Amino acid sequence: MHETRIATATRATGSRAAHGAGIATVLLLAACSFAPPPAVPEAAAELPEDFAGDGGAGSYEAREWWTAFEDPVLNTVVDSVLAANFDLAEAVARVQQARAQAGIARAALFPSIGASASATDSDSPSNAGFGQQFRELAGGEDSPLPGGFQFPDRLGITTYSLGTDFAYELDFWGRARNDARAAGMDYLASESDYDAARIGVLATTITTYFEIVDLRRRTALARESVDVLLEREELAETRYDRGLVTSFELYQVRQELRNTQAGLPQIESALVNAEGRLAVLLGGFRGKLEAILPDSLAPMTAGDPVAAGVPADLLLQRPDVRASWLRLEGARYAIGARRAELLPSLSFSGTIGVQASEVDGLFSVDQWFRNLLGNLTAPIFQGGRIRNNLAIAQARFNQAAAAYGRTVVTAVHEVEAALATLDNEGRRHEFLSSQREEALASVALQSQRYASGVGGYTDYLDALRSLLNVESTLAGARRDLALARLAVHRALGGEWTAPPEVLEGLQMTPVNGSDETNGNPDGGNE
Repeated sequence: MHETRIATATRATGSRAAHGAGIATVLLLAACSFAPPPAVPEAAAELPEDFAGDGGAGSYEAREWWTAFEDPVLNTVVDSVLAANFDLAEAVARVQQARAQAGIARAALFPSIGASASATDSDSPSNAGFGQQFRELAGGEDSPLPGGFQFPDRLGITTYSLGTDFAYELDFWGRARNDARAAGMDYLASESDYDAARIGVLATTITTYFEIVDLRRRTALARESVDVLLEREELAETRYDRGLVTSFELYQVRQELRNTQAGLPQIESALVNAEGRLAVLLGGFRGKLEAILPDSLAPMTAGDPVAAGVPADLLLQRPDVRASWLRLEGARYAIGARRAELLPSLSFSGTIGVQASEVDGLFSVDQWFRNLLGNLTAPIFQGGRIRNNLAIAQARFNQAAAAYGRTVVTAVHEVEAALATLDNEGRRHEFLSSQREEALASVALQSQRYASGVGGYTDYLDALRSLLNVESTLAGARRDLALARLAVHRALGGEWTAPPEVLEGLQMTPVNGSDETNGNPDGGNE
């Protein structure tokens, strides 16, 4: 990675800097193993210096950015979703599963130690098995034994033993270390997957909230429009009865009234659907919204411009990019582990304990025993299994490299597209705001003309109806502008909030000072 881009990226938030330090450790402290050397894929090495069309200067602040909307109800909704969402609970469980799998992989670095206790009681005829062999060594069944010793008819042996068993494979070629590193990278990637899932859930939550705000506003405006059109219809009927207007004008007013009335149930149905989807995100039923959402919601505001930073920041702050990078590193370590399987392995095992024919004898140190075994094995012929496993690991590495490149390129494109959309929606919002000012002026003018007896009441109602139409269009524009701003924040990524308590402390620790950022986080082995 270019040094200038690394320097720029490390100016991000503290958590992003922590992730950057982890990646830098992977790059700079690679241990001697058969894993290929770390390398920066072309997509990350050739990042542009700036986003196309980015007019905002400064670094991107990702933490709890939605507070910029200055909507306390939205803040409450977000906090509630973070505490109760089912998708996030499922994602946390996946992180815990990956953590346990990394701990299992790390366990191969340590000796396995176990305790054993046994009691055996053997009773067999002396003319079979060991007794028969001993008779034959003594000269046969009829041969006399020294001291007048006579063979018993049966042989009985009772043995009690207590021992400690151990086994350890010397990881000379780094197979176990690389497997543990690969599992550790998968665990860290699962944490980034959780961050990505959290971004997705919160983005859906905020989108649904904005939709509810818009639909409630449009419902109120539609009802006001119906009231205005009912009054306008009554006036048109009166004027038609007096011969002041044609039937065409009367039918036109009635048609507009029916269209507005027909559209109101659709808006109300969409509102019920949106509130139900928000309730699901909150982990409950629609009735739960009554305690969170007031009857009247504040209109959405445009907010300040978003400072997007530079493309290099995406390597650290976007969780999907970070997860893709970590999986690429895990695939690299897996290659080293599979290469090590081609070479001989040295393992040791043994048992140390006490053994006696009586239980009381187990407490005597003179009854100790030991069994030690060293085993050196080398693969000679496996039918191509080991080399095909290596080929699979290499293919997975190539897949991960391609996926990382695609993720980086897609991330930059999404940011640039979101910035352009935000700019265009901002300009559209300005145009409609100007149109609203003109509609307000028209209503005020027609009201003055009617009060002074110069204009008619129908002119005032028409101006008011036009204002309501503009208000409805402007409400949709506010929603679109808020969603465009949301798309920018989602494209930029980042850790929006501190991780929940269940994920705190699940950080991987280095192994033997190497570049391993994986293994059992609590440093123990069962």
